[in-house]
Amino acid sequence: MLSIVKDNIIEVKNLTKKFGDFTAVKGVSFTTERGQIFGFLGPNGAGKTTSIKMLTTLLAPTSGQILLDGHDPAKDQAEVRRTFGIVFQDPSLDDELTAAENMEFHGVLYKVPVALRRERTEELLKIVELWDRRDDLVKQFSGGMKRRLEIARGLLHHPKILFLDEPTVGLDPQTRNHIWQYILDLNKSEKITVFFTTHYMDEAERVADLVTIIDHGKIVARGTPAALKKRAKAKSLEDAFIRLTGHGLRDEDASDAENMRIAKKMWRR
Repeated sequence: MLSIVKDNIIEVKNLTKKFGDFTAVKGVSFTTERGQIFGFLGPNGAGKTTSIKMLTTLLAPTSGQILLDGHDPAKDQAEVRRTFGIVFQDPSLDDELTAAENMEFHGVLYKVPVALRRERTEELLKIVELWDRRDDLVKQFSGGMKRRLEIARGLLHHPKILFLDEPTVGLDPQTRNHIWQYILDLNKSEKITVFFTTHYMDEAERVADLVTIIDHGKIVARGTPAALKKRAKAKSLEDAFIRLTGHGLRDEDASDAENMRIAKKMWRR
């Protein structure tokens, strides 16, 4: 059994997920401290998204244990879901609603009292510089504005953990930098733990307190960006990543690609 360590907000032990004969995650174990910015990195098909789906109750593990703020998703799913906010890689806003309406809808789903959700909506939309656009339809927003709104929405119910799955994918470098500045500011002001994946190694090197690298469903390295670079005798985290895994972040061999297609079909059933 997992023991609850006071400073660990996420504890994972021997986490495994199988889809038929394909094992996407193979006995993964790691911890994340409260208030930490935790980078979870790996090539395409490595098991990142499957792991996040298990952490956020969207997939049930085949075996292993998870604790989020001391709660077991298998036993107390509702309490676990109140623990975190999430920004998915694919857009999840309602384009036909305004920014304020998207925030309101989220607040209703999480049963945030009316006065508090109105207060939080104003506070968060001001932080991400969207308060002046609160009554505009989301379909009029740029990609960067939508990302900022998704981050604000994910924080409305005062979660302790913010999961970010490729939060800046497809955005230009300037917008990426702005998004991360908002996240870093929120990490400090909200005392929130940030658990993120990214394809941009410069982001991970710049913002992560700790990096864990997963490849072929297994943890292959863990440490601060500086420690990983030292271990791999590399000048950048991207070079360290390549030396530790044997390939780049965007590489994907044919077998992994086919396995992921099989897994996705099974998720849709």
